[in-house]
Amino acid sequence: MIAPSRFRLAALVIFAIITTVSLGRQHFDEQHAITTHTSNRPNVVFILTDDQDVHLGSLSYQPLLKKYLIDNGLTFQHHYCTVAICCPSRVNLWTGLAAHNTNVTDVTPPYGGYPKFVSQGLNERYLPVWLQNAGINTYYTGKLFNAHDVNNYNSPYPAGFTGSDFLLDPYTYSYLNSTWQRNREKPVSYEGLYTTDIIAQKANGFLEEAIAAKTPFFLVVAPVAPHSNIDVLDGLKVTPPISAERHKDLFKDVKIPRTDHFNPEQPSGASWIRQLDRQNQTHIEYNDEFYRSRLRALQAVDELVEGVVKILDQHDILDNTYLIYSSDNGFHIGQHRLPPGKTCGYEEDINIPLVIRGPGILKGGVTSRVSSHTDLAPTILQIFGLQPRDDFDGIAIPLHAREQAREGNSSHEHVNVEFWGSGFAEGKYGFRRLNREDSWVANNTYKALRLVSRYYNLYYSVWCNNEHELYDLNVSSFASHSRLSQFRTHRNLIAVANDMSHNFQKDPHQLHNLYPSPSVELALFSPLPAGPAILGLPVQKIISRLDALLLVLKSCKAAACVKPWEFLHPSGNVKNLKHALKPRYDAFYEKQQPQVRFERCEPGYILEAEGPQQASTYRDGLPWNVWT
Repeated sequence: MIAPSRFRLAALVIFAIITTVSLGRQHFDEQHAITTHTSNRPNVVFILTDDQDVHLGSLSYQPLLKKYLIDNGLTFQHHYCTVAICCPSRVNLWTGLAAHNTNVTDVTPPYGGYPKFVSQGLNERYLPVWLQNAGINTYYTGKLFNAHDVNNYNSPYPAGFTGSDFLLDPYTYSYLNSTWQRNREKPVSYEGLYTTDIIAQKANGFLEEAIAAKTPFFLVVAPVAPHSNIDVLDGLKVTPPISAERHKDLFKDVKIPRTDHFNPEQPSGASWIRQLDRQNQTHIEYNDEFYRSRLRALQAVDELVEGVVKILDQHDILDNTYLIYSSDNGFHIGQHRLPPGKTCGYEEDINIPLVIRGPGILKGGVTSRVSSHTDLAPTILQIFGLQPRDDFDGIAIPLHAREQAREGNSSHEHVNVEFWGSGFAEGKYGFRRLNREDSWVANNTYKALRLVSRYYNLYYSVWCNNEHELYDLNVSSFASHSRLSQFRTHRNLIAVANDMSHNFQKDPHQLHNLYPSPSVELALFSPLPAGPAILGLPVQKIISRLDALLLVLKSCKAAACVKPWEFLHPSGNVKNLKHALKPRYDAFYEKQQPQVRFERCEPGYILEAEGPQQASTYRDGLPWNVWT
């Protein structure tokens, strides 16, 4: 192992982190932490992969993950990242704050990366610091932040860790030439050694150290698999991920699932995505091999999972340890004609793995409860018996039956999704459109909303060029106004929609945009003689509610992020979309609300470009002085 010389940090497209709270926000309640008995606390091990998908089926190729976590824990079907790129997503995860509140929105400066994390004052304001202040030993090995590199690793050191061994840029994604930095030591190169095996060894070492200390601990193990390999010695060449030698011959006949939206005949999506050409056979064959490479790279992660579980079991603390498995964001390969990559708002990129095993958690359970990375920091604090911060934009996920029963029907149904900057293609081929092929595209800035319940399953987005998308992932139907006129009440409309649902055509792959027109000048709520219907209602009525909800979420803070409907309806009688669709609220949503829009496209979060920031509040017919 050779200590590296000073390296120039290249502009890697690599993704990692945690971040921010504004200076005026309250500090963590350390008094509560002090009064909680550490001897009664469990331990937490968090395994965080990089760019791992759900919808391409990667979890099905991890038998050890299934054996030790999925079959012995709870799987969350509707867990989402809120920013489909590594660094802002990890910032969101570790801080419990939305990206528009962290203002870490990219993987490199000036809008993201470790330097941005530090300049935002976040190195003292994220989960490991709060846990350490509460008497919990904290350990981290693997990828922490993008742009955390061989030159700035000590400017300053990441705070909050009892022990740490970080991957450093520009070698983070070099599977056979990684560079590591342990505690306060100088960086060390592991040239020729396989990165996931290195991290497994380091994770096992930290586990033994943590167990020997006989103090509750929090350990993060963050391998880079199945992220693409990036070779900095070959001009930042991006190639498929590299597997361990022992796995290189696996899955020779496996192909990307051929779903309806895999290289579709007709273009789909909006903005630049709708301009993409169909991929040719050469591209498809390359993408299939890229997919197989990802599955092979995950096999060493699967072995890592088993190694961690066995050490916990050998020391007789497995039953008092929570194991969390997730990824920073998802990944697409060929869907919507896209080359390998992320950064989009579609399900492949934002719906990600979350499996939790631990004391009292249902074994082999599956839940449809909606959650996001914003909820994980509050959840981990709750596991350790610590109070949540008042400024969290998320809420603790109920893990046990008693907590789920207490939550009842009040669980939130929404996820706020946002992105700024560019889209990137990974691998040999780029975005083919407009008679050219590019490795990146500009103006990939958008605001989006996922809304999931037993009644609906919706995605709504507004791009920075003010194009819109609306997908009903459960149904895509058409109904005339005359057909709807027979239903006199809101209750009847919902009932009939439920009764008719078996006749509706499903659109789980987001191919059929139900937004009435691509024209920015569309009179959104003008009546149409016939058109798409959701819940048996004209789509314009649905859009008016979704747009208002997105307007709240795009700039929300704290409680407004958790309960946005209560921001719109302070009386508390509207808690979900179903409530908001009552006819009495038509004028409020269709005439009184400003609409979400952008003033211009920007590569980062610049408030002047973000359009309207404040939604109107329903006053129930009362004068303003009653509410002010």
